[in-house]
Amino acid sequence: MNDILAYLPTFAVNVGRLCLWLALLSLVFVPLERWLAVRKARLPRRALAINLGMYFLNSLLPAAVLSALMAVVAVAAHAALPAALPAALGALPLAVKLPLSFVIAEIGFYWGHRLSHRLPWLWYFHSVHHKPEHLYFLINTHAHPVDMVVTRLFGMTPLYILGLAGASAGGSATPALVIIIGTIWGFFIHSNLRVRLGPLESIVATPAFHHWHHTSIAPLDRNFSSTLPFLDRVFGTWYLPDQWPSAYGIADTPPTPPGPAA
Repeated sequence: MNDILAYLPTFAVNVGRLCLWLALLSLVFVPLERWLAVRKARLPRRALAINLGMYFLNSLLPAAVLSALMAVVAVAAHAALPAALPAALGALPLAVKLPLSFVIAEIGFYWGHRLSHRLPWLWYFHSVHHKPEHLYFLINTHAHPVDMVVTRLFGMTPLYILGLAGASAGGSATPALVIIIGTIWGFFIHSNLRVRLGPLESIVATPAFHHWHHTSIAPLDRNFSSTLPFLDRVFGTWYLPDQWPSAYGIADTPPTPPGPAA
């Protein structure tokens, strides 16, 4: 009981921080999604309440679980790997370490995400994220906590194994920045914004790119990258036509494995 009471101030600070972030996100996205909507839709109050609850749950619980799991991964990696490579990569300046970590983490996120569409036991959790039939910015956190933990494990584990993340101040800053950047971008790519970025869409993920990942019509199982779409080109899952999907949600028929890049 005393441990719970001792944690309450930290919990209150975290909830307050999330409330502030929610206010800022709403100030940005709510008016933009009204002016530049891909599809006009009136969200039921129950759906909004569920999405708000998931926003707080998935911003608190996965982070707590991951911190414990990553500590175990760091200890295991330190014991199993030669010290030279992790030491060399860990000594890199943050200006080099951050972009390198971001690319490596994105490759892990990509494969964790793709496997979540392939392995039934992972799809059981990941399918929660694909159930909404209307996309807007809060769908970013409409997910099962297990799914969020598993996907982030795929992205973060290589950083700890390679020495790009660890217990030091610099080592803890790197994965934190990777997750923060990815999370903020996640709200953007799930948003109901009819915006196209032209040539930049080959460099960074956009709502148009990610909306096709959430489509319930063929082609399915495309665009797994969260921020770096070139990975989908490399691994043959890129799809980005001029038009937007006509429907979202879970398809009635089972998806087929992706073929060559479109």
